[in-house]
Amino acid sequence: MVECVGFKRSLTIVTNTSSSLSRFIAPRYWPTWAGIGASWCIARLPYAWLMHVGRALGGILGVLPGHRRRVASVNLALCFPELTEPQRHFLLKRHFQSLGMSLMETVLCWWADPVRLRGLAKMEGVEHLDEALKKGRGAILLMAHFTTVEIGTTLLSMHVPLRATYRPHKNPLFDEVMRRARQRHAPVIPHGNIRAMLRVLKDNKPVWYSPDQNYAGKHSTFSPFFGIPAATMTATAELARLSGAPVIPVFPERLPGDVGYRITLAPALENFPGSDIGHDTARINALFEEQIRRIPEQYLWVHRRFKTRPVGEKTFYGR
Repeated sequence: MVECVGFKRSLTIVTNTSSSLSRFIAPRYWPTWAGIGASWCIARLPYAWLMHVGRALGGILGVLPGHRRRVASVNLALCFPELTEPQRHFLLKRHFQSLGMSLMETVLCWWADPVRLRGLAKMEGVEHLDEALKKGRGAILLMAHFTTVEIGTTLLSMHVPLRATYRPHKNPLFDEVMRRARQRHAPVIPHGNIRAMLRVLKDNKPVWYSPDQNYAGKHSTFSPFFGIPAATMTATAELARLSGAPVIPVFPERLPGDVGYRITLAPALENFPGSDIGHDTARINALFEEQIRRIPEQYLWVHRRFKTRPVGEKTFYGR
């Protein structure tokens, strides 16, 4: 009975808005509701147990045949040709363990008490953000899509009053609960809403932004990523030029031994943006690549980073 009350209280915190969730009572949403309830229960486990469960779950997913496993294998072969086949296989295994842990971390971000979360973070370089905000133009917090992106952004928001960009999920109930859970820690901005980001920066607040996924559109260019042309958004340089906001790289890292995370804020990029947006975009990709090479298992390799190819070049992932 106590546990049920606790779950209702947690759910109320996440869903406490004027928009009712009664529209999601149809049977097709029952599996999602079951998953939400299970995630709340799992979040009660000690942190070390959660990481153990995550590694075990990821280990199982890593040996099952499937689309995401094939994508990750292709990405690792493209980006690490210097590794032997057994070395890449071992890296793939560790990556799926990292993915499993990221699922447990998401559960923590949604349901855990903020005090419990705060104790997992080791912050470094916050003074670089303080210095940037003295200019009065906000700051762009630049983070790559590591498997720690959810908990890294959540932990960062507990020390920095940031705004985070947000991409809707296809499942409307899951999307609603996820969005509200994230807003417990930081207000969200729809992904691609440049005007909203500019307003936040004008108010001298930091905006979290992650531009390292495949994007083929007007505001993109092919830029080297691990030596391979990758369709990359140019919005970072464009946003910095329009706002005058400094760009501060942020690197989340899951520490060994299940002791928590290090969130490192680097000094603001110098002479950014420059006169060539292609050079600016390549500079960001190189920055991400440097960090990925240091902890490669923690990057999100299941994403089809090289899906869009230059005209005349072959696809890597098939259909």
